[in-house]
Amino acid sequence: MIPARFAPIVFGFFLSCMMSFIISGVSTMRTTGFVAGLPGYWFNAWITSWIVAFPVVLFVGPLARRLVARVVRQH
Repeated sequence: MIPARFAPIVFGFFLSCMMSFIISGVSTMRTTGFVAGLPGYWFNAWITSWIVAFPVVLFVGPLARRLVARVVRQH
């Protein structure tokens, strides 16, 4: 198991994988339609977007948490 101190990085890893997979799939299908070779096009789009998404999630995540803390009422 991974130590708890790495939880934000592991969370960012999984979140970036899932989000970039879904968004790249939607974008690829909108661009190409259901064509032969779609899984390959999708994979290429996904891996490229994930390489960008992972560090962005790690950087933007703390910023998003601070913004949420400012707009959400505390008890």
